[in-house]
Amino acid sequence: MAIAELGHTGLWVNDLATMRDFYERLLGLTVTDEDPELGIVFLSARPDVEHHEFVLQTGRTAAIGDRQQHQISWRVETLEDIRAFHFAFQAEGVEVQQEVTHGNAFGIYFFDPEGNRNEVYLRLDKDVRQPFRKSIDFGLPAEQIYAEAARLLDDGTPAYQPVQ
Repeated sequence: MAIAELGHTGLWVNDLATMRDFYERLLGLTVTDEDPELGIVFLSARPDVEHHEFVLQTGRTAAIGDRQQHQISWRVETLEDIRAFHFAFQAEGVEVQQEVTHGNAFGIYFFDPEGNRNEVYLRLDKDVRQPFRKSIDFGLPAEQIYAEAARLLDDGTPAYQPVQ
């Protein structure tokens, strides 16, 4: 069980258009996906390598100047790493928000001791429009996880199903 690298991070924002312009135009990031209804934009400095490294989403509740973040995402190398974190989080009593398939990744959203949201995730070699988020159980054997993820891609339910 080991972290391979920091994968992506995101911010809650007040003014999505202004923030998108700043990161897209001024910093040169590429918009790889967006959903205006959900108020979310996915950006990447390396879209040919990473679908997104940065996420902006409306919903900021902190005052400008207050420290805040959307999530910190840590990439792992294998499904067995994801499963190891699943069991380690259970053993340590870590608060898990949701275990998910994003179609193009598997992830576990969890909170650190001060309530900051993190994610461990495994990239998958699939091109799936984002946002896509459906619950999945990483306590299952690997072959069942892959089968369930494939089923969820076309199960007829909304593509974005966050835990409230």
